[in-house]
Amino acid sequence: MSGMRCGFVAVVGRPNTGKSTLVNALVGEKVSIVTPRPQTTRHRVLGIRTRADSQVVFVDTPGLQARAGKLINRTMNRAAAGSVTDADVVLFVVEATGWRPGDEHVLGRLASCRSPVILVVNKADLVRPKSKLLPLLVRLEGRREFAAIVPVSALGADNLESLVATVLRHLPEGEPFFPGDVTTDRGREFRIGELLREQLMATLKSEVPYGVAVEITAVDDAGATVNVDALIWVAKDSQRPIVIGRGGATLKAIGSGARLEIEKLLGRRVFLQTHVKVRRNWADDARALRQLGHDIEG
Repeated sequence: MSGMRCGFVAVVGRPNTGKSTLVNALVGEKVSIVTPRPQTTRHRVLGIRTRADSQVVFVDTPGLQARAGKLINRTMNRAAAGSVTDADVVLFVVEATGWRPGDEHVLGRLASCRSPVILVVNKADLVRPKSKLLPLLVRLEGRREFAAIVPVSALGADNLESLVATVLRHLPEGEPFFPGDVTTDRGREFRIGELLREQLMATLKSEVPYGVAVEITAVDDAGATVNVDALIWVAKDSQRPIVIGRGGATLKAIGSGARLEIEKLLGRRVFLQTHVKVRRNWADDARALRQLGHDIEG
């Protein structure tokens, strides 16, 4: 594999700039869940793109937050910052619709980064007319010395090959880190749980989505149907009836949507059983966060 380019590429930015959509598009497979809500991504997820001449390990990270009051938010910030430290290349993702204070915060966090930083201007398809894009790119060029600035549309898969080519120019030669058929480091139970949480985040209103977490307690695939048992945690007593809905209608709809996504992932029929449990202030509870797979210091 002489001459093969291989390395880790951290994908960072403020919440809701389309980082997970970008990683999924670059890998060619859904490895991270996506919703319109900020802070959908809570864990570091690897998306692995292997070709004959390269293996790029994209590190999808939680959005960096200027205010991180709860333990889970501080943990998410640390996961994102740690990914930058270990990366060969950093993709700093912003929106073409405009620079925001959250972008400035991330830029400050990257001040000491020694790896090449490529500015990815996502959602470029939303800029109308197109002539407005060039002045924006010129303004962004003055923010810091970027290795490159690449406008893309992750959702429309526009200009992604140009982005990959730019990344590869900055990666070292080396041997692949993962087998060629592996697209993520995350196991089956994690991905099933994330697909259920995706439906919860997309369906529930107001602050409720941020108060829910998912724990997969069992996956039994011995029979023709894969049986999945899942616990949905809520942070307050008042959130439980909201998740369940009148006559169980909301939970049924969420479960139905999740089951279809899980069947796509597994390629088999799935029976999904869900239970809603109150675990007060789980987002500030180190033990609870460890149970959910977060890396907690101390």
